[in-house]
Amino acid sequence: MATTWEVDNERPGALSQKASKNGRRRLQNGVRQRLGPGAEIPFGLHIGPLLLILIWAAGSALGLIDPRILSAPWTVVGAFVRLIEQGRLQDNLITSSYRALIGLSLGLIVGTALAVVSGLSRIGEALIDGPVQIKRAVPTMALIPLLILWFGIGEEMKITTIILAVIVPVYIHTHNALRSIDSRYVELAETLKMSQRDFIFQVVLPGALPGFLLGLRFAVTLCWVSLVVVEQINATSGLGYMIDLARTYGQTDVILVGIVIYALLGLVSDSLVRLLERRLLSWRRTLAH
Repeated sequence: MATTWEVDNERPGALSQKASKNGRRRLQNGVRQRLGPGAEIPFGLHIGPLLLILIWAAGSALGLIDPRILSAPWTVVGAFVRLIEQGRLQDNLITSSYRALIGLSLGLIVGTALAVVSGLSRIGEALIDGPVQIKRAVPTMALIPLLILWFGIGEEMKITTIILAVIVPVYIHTHNALRSIDSRYVELAETLKMSQRDFIFQVVLPGALPGFLLGLRFAVTLCWVSLVVVEQINATSGLGYMIDLARTYGQTDVILVGIVIYALLGLVSDSLVRLLERRLLSWRRTLAH
């Protein structure tokens, strides 16, 4: 056993090496307790949906699920193949994707611009934040009758509905991220005499990026939710129209095809945003890592 004098006279480098060796030894012996969610499970996000499909298939095969209420998975697959052969699924999917892409893009631009103006200016906040909070309290679906009176039942109404749904989460999370930037960075920018433009592009926007990406995830989800609703209101094309038409004729399998397509679009969109988040925020170390 080393004496106090011997420990005090050991070189700092030797002490650090000993601590490192002891840490590795504890890891090997399983003594160190690791906190947090643990290592990431490969394809972990797909386990839940696959489990639901297995339960669905088992219930259908055992006769526990009435096919008139919920068609079996193999029946839905047959309807999916039939719709592709007829070309109906491709045409409706292209139309829905176009509406979602235009509405999401415009909503992101408007929501981000409003958040920047409101987050960096007291005057902008006084003019913008109140109306956005009012819109936040009013469901977008409640505005559809008014939008129909203004724009009719054409593409303008559908895209405007998606834009209004997307603006709110983008604005809320980006605005909150802007106001949460550490004041020390602002003081540093003032000390370096940065211009307003450089301050926005080098300090503000990078600092607000995590909040913007979180808002983007909510916006993508609300984009598809809004699209489902508007495409079932006097529409003549789109996945929502296909689902509503199948409801009229009692085609449960076609309805489920549309629902599955919407679910896949939502999962793929969210996965793309998560991938973008990992790439852009690779420098950040969080509990998820």
